[in-house]
Amino acid sequence: MPTLIEALAGVVNATEITPTLVTGGQPGPRHLEALKVAGAQVILDLRDPMEARAFDEPAAVRALGLEYINIPVASGAIDDTLLERILEVARRSAERPMLVHCASGNRVTGPLLAYLMIDRGMDEDAATELAMRMGLRSPEMLEWGVEYARRVIEG
Repeated sequence: MPTLIEALAGVVNATEITPTLVTGGQPGPRHLEALKVAGAQVILDLRDPMEARAFDEPAAVRALGLEYINIPVASGAIDDTLLERILEVARRSAERPMLVHCASGNRVTGPLLAYLMIDRGMDEDAATELAMRMGLRSPEMLEWGVEYARRVIEG
């Protein structure tokens, strides 16, 4: 049986956060099938439903018996409430293995930077370094996750 990260071979910016939480860019149908075999239960899609796609991802995910969750993240429309919704889903990954993705991995990084710092105890530099491997390219995503984590950690 492949691991979750092995199931994402060929997906841009595929990164293993924990053995039950992986991130990346847009997976294809074969990746979704491999994720199912690897034990994934949830696909969290951070893309806007109106973004162009090569296939009907929600239908493909549901046909495999996996849970599909869509929480769109768009530049200029990010806030604490949105980040907290994503964190809530990510925190379930220990019980329900999952993929969190967008088109390239960039939008995944803001919320998961916060997750790494708050929930996994990573320092800011280590979390940022991992976020770069996840596809971080936007200063907005970096600031979103780091600033949120600082506020929570500092209480």
